[in-house]
Formats: sequence, C-alpha cells, structure tokens
Amino acid sequence: MSERDALTREAARLDAADPLAGRRELFVLEDPEHPEGAVYLDGNSLGALPRAVPDRIADVIAREWGQLRIRSWTESGWWEAPERIGDRIAPLVGAAPGQIVVGDSTSVNVFKALVGAVRLADADGPRGAARDEILVDAATFPTDGYIAHSAARMTGRTVRAVPPGELADAVSGRTAAVLLNHVDYRTGELHDLPGVTAAAHAAGARLVADLCHSAGALPVGLDEHGVDFAVGCTYKYLNGGPGAPAYLYLRAEHQARFDSPLPGWHSHRDPFGMTPDFAPAADARRGRVGTPDLLSMLALEAALTVWDGVDVAEVRAKSLALSDFFLRCVADLAPAGRVVSLTPEDHARRGSQIALECPQAEAVMAELVKRGVVGDHRRPGVLRFGFTPLYTSFADVERAARTLAGVLRDVEGRP
Repeated sequence: MSERDALTREAARLDAADPLAGRRELFVLEDPEHPEGAVYLDGNSLGALPRAVPDRIADVIAREWGQLRIRSWTESGWWEAPERIGDRIAPLVGAAPGQIVVGDSTSVNVFKALVGAVRLADADGPRGAARDEILVDAATFPTDGYIAHSAARMTGRTVRAVPPGELADAVSGRTAAVLLNHVDYRTGELHDLPGVTAAAHAAGARLVADLCHSAGALPVGLDEHGVDFAVGCTYKYLNGGPGAPAYLYLRAEHQARFDSPLPGWHSHRDPFGMTPDFAPAADARRGRVGTPDLLSMLALEAALTVWDGVDVAEVRAKSLALSDFFLRCVADLAPAGRVVSLTPEDHARRGSQIALECPQAEAVMAELVKRGVVGDHRRPGVLRFGFTPLYTSFADVERAARTLAGVLRDVEGRP
C-alpha cells in the first residue's frame, strides 16, 4: 500500500469515527469552480455560510422589516438582540448568561474594554507606584496595538509591548491593564490566558482578552479564569458572516462600575427617557453604544444555531486531531525542507490553525486556491491553514496536504 493510500484510508477511518461529522451538512461548502468539491481551510479568517442563514435573512427583510417595520423593535425582539445573542455566545467562551453584549466591531470593543479596564484600575486605587502603563503582547494583531496606543493617549498612559510568554512576569504595580491575544493570528500559538490573568490580578491590574482566534475553536473559560473583559469577532470560527458584529464580555462583578469611553443612548439606564445627562445601565448593556446593524446581527443569530448541542471539548479534541493529521500528512508527502511549522507541537500551546514558513508563500497559496484548496498567507512567507471542526473533515486535510505537496514541487525554483 502506498503512503498516499494509507493516509487516505486513515482519513476515512477518522471521519467515520468523528462525533461532529454530521455538523458538516449544516454549512454551504459547494464551490462552482470546483464541482468535485473544494477544501476550505480559511475559517480562521471567514467561516463558511451556515445553511440556516439565507432563509432567516429573507424573512427579516421581507416580513420583519418589509411588513412589521418599526414594530419589529418590540414584536420581533430587535431591541433585546445584543444581549440575547450574547447569551448564545456565552457557553462557547465559558461565560454565564448576562455578561456578553453583541455589537460594534472588534476594534471598537477593544477600545471600550481597554479604556474601561484602565479606569477601573484607577478607581480601585494605585498600589505603590502610579499605574502609568498598558501592557500588550508584542505579537498582537496590529489593530489591537493601534487601539492600545489610542487608549493610552486618552488615559495618560504609555504602552509597553512584551513578548507574550513574558507578560506574566512583566506585570507590576505600574500596570493598569494588560491586552492579550488568546491565540496568535500569525502562528496559531495559544497563549497562557489563565496565567497572565492571575498575574495581572496579583498586581492589581485588569486583563482584556482578544478571543478572535479562539472562540469557537477551543475552551476559553472566561468565568473560570477570572478574566475581566474580553472581545471577539464572530465571522471566523463562529461563522457569523463578513462584517458580522463583534461582542464584548463584561465580567458580572465589574458591570456596575464599567465606565465606557463611548456612552450612547442604547447603554443608558432609560434609553427612551432622552435625558441630556448620561445614566448608565447597571448590567452588560453598558457595553452597548448606539443602534446596531440588525441585518448582520440577526444573520449571526441564525448562524449560531449550528452550535446547538455541541460540546466545546469535542470541538477542541477534533481541532487538535485535524492539525496533528495535517502535520503528519505534510511531513509524509511534501518535499523535505520546503516548509517548516511555526505552530507549536505542544497541544497546550496550539490554537486551531497551522502556520507553515514558506519563502514563496504568496505564489504557493495562489496556486493552491486554483487547485481547490483555500487557505491564506501572511507576509513575509507564512502559509496559514485554519481548521474549523464543525465542517472540516479529515479527508479535507489529507487532500490539502497532498495538493500542497504537489504545488511545492511545481513552484520549486520559480523566481
């Protein structure tokens, strides 16, 4: 039996034993350019379309907007949607109900959370030296860094970038807040959210977690680990669609004191009182600002139905099995030395993607897409393959690795 046949048989065996295999049918995975089927491994950038979404949005447009019009704010539950949908996301990130509000972009929510965290640290009083700095992980997604610097200017702080593995040791009495990406967007490395949170609390600082590359792929444990604030997008592993609204987690014990830098009438205690003075709501609604994008929000709500009855522990187990199998297939099939994994082998340090160092990454990925295997690349020289356990199969993984091996042979020596 050839190595290719052995891997194909192994993929079939793993798919047959997969408890999540039936979830694949809930997604639109057809590709008109590849009638035989394509392999979609870019769910860490944009999740596939859940089949429940188009009909739901058609109903929202034709009936709720087209017929009920303004009545839908009350009769269709539009007004409560940010909290209702937040409660659907809550179990996926280890949070009790009443702590997540959906709306705005990830960037806006990072800004709200980070400024709110600094203000909360100020309100609790300094321990020793003045809390004059915000710590960010040095490998952070660029926008998070931009937002951190803006928040620092607003609050009179400075930003200090620290390698993520050193953040816990870097927290001190000078730290007001720490901003940590749970999973590195470029390499797929899973960072120590519980450890950094504990270190921040020991020093009297507050922790803001960016969950964009972890929510929907692995257990997060926000309540369990005492995370103060968290933000995340919903268009990656949560499959909410392009531009889907982000979410903001406000730990219950902080809600009554959360001082948002963006107060709006939707976060007012009495929004329809229309008073000139702002009186914030006493709960997670403090995280709201103004009128949300209802079409995207209700599409997200329909998309989240694919998670009904799903055990996040099973999602994590399959994610690791998929990435392990992919690395094994690449090692067995690809030309030696052409790609090197940047993602840790240790499961405790791995998210749900594999990043491969490849000098010709842009050309390789372009050719992969032509051949029906969709991932993405990050400059300089990184191929990224995201594994979305609800719809990625082991057969997908084997085919992707086999196609990658062929592409690497074909592009070798090209300028």
